[in-house]
Amino acid sequence: MRELAPSPDAVVETSFVLNGPDRGARLAPSEICDTLRGDALGWVHLRAQHPDTPGWIIANLSYLDPTIIDALVAEETRPRVTRVGDGLIVILRGINSIDGEEPEDMVSIRLWIDPHRIISLSRRPVQAISDIAADLDRGRGPEDCAAFLVELVERLTQRIENFWSGIDDEADDLEEAVLMEAAPEIRPRLVELRRRAIILRRYLQPQRDALRSLQGAHPVWLGNDDLRHLAEELDALERVVEDADAMRDRMALVRDEIASQLSDRLNRNMYMLSVLSALFLPLGFLTGLLGINVAGVPGAGNDNAFWIFVGALVGVVAVQLVILRKLKWI
Repeated sequence: MRELAPSPDAVVETSFVLNGPDRGARLAPSEICDTLRGDALGWVHLRAQHPDTPGWIIANLSYLDPTIIDALVAEETRPRVTRVGDGLIVILRGINSIDGEEPEDMVSIRLWIDPHRIISLSRRPVQAISDIAADLDRGRGPEDCAAFLVELVERLTQRIENFWSGIDDEADDLEEAVLMEAAPEIRPRLVELRRRAIILRRYLQPQRDALRSLQGAHPVWLGNDDLRHLAEELDALERVVEDADAMRDRMALVRDEIASQLSDRLNRNMYMLSVLSALFLPLGFLTGLLGINVAGVPGAGNDNAFWIFVGALVGVVAVQLVILRKLKWI
């Protein structure tokens, strides 16, 4: 029996046999390599972040094409689907479900999948993988490699759609709030929504392209029903990518509306200041003129001169208001 690489318990997160008499049974570390080499369909999910994982893959899966091993242990990944013989290298992204982390910081899932083995890796927990493992523990779940791929894509896409639905609802609320009043706290929400839309689109566009390529060049074990299900998931991703493109335009319009409202508010305030300045300019001129300390100021010897002057100023203001009203300035 082939010996496992160091620390198999730390490297292997979960492993199952998917068909045959032992369908749904978890594999012991000593059984994994024989199952992956045998005729039964085995699935092993590895912790990509563990330092022993590349060594485990090289030591126990050396019979695979070097292209496959390179794809599984690569440091950087991008969503893609590549056919190698009768198997597929599949690299996808899923919503980050870790508490305290950003959901749009999507988690990479790498797979080699053929009729006899499924090898998957992720650096962080993926809820879709956990759900499939839970189904297998309950005696349900996929029975062949095509069903596994379809179910994985469906679960990943469903969570992407749910997350995007929340973003879309938040965008609707934001647009409604802006139409009512451009409050200062709206601007950070606007920036955050645009950031999320940009990040999601950056991840999902290549994932959409990967599923498109799978429709055109697929192995024989993907039947028509499987391709139809994958086409539905491709259509869902298409909608999300298109909505992400539209979101950028929507948020740009919201930003313009906020800027327009702020500009209108500033113009209105400046207008009021201009009107007040126009009202007080004659008053300032008159009070300055009569406040000079030289002889001959009118009313200097009249005890009622102050009140007469105040009444005259009130009259001046009244005349100004009438003129501004006729000019439709106020």
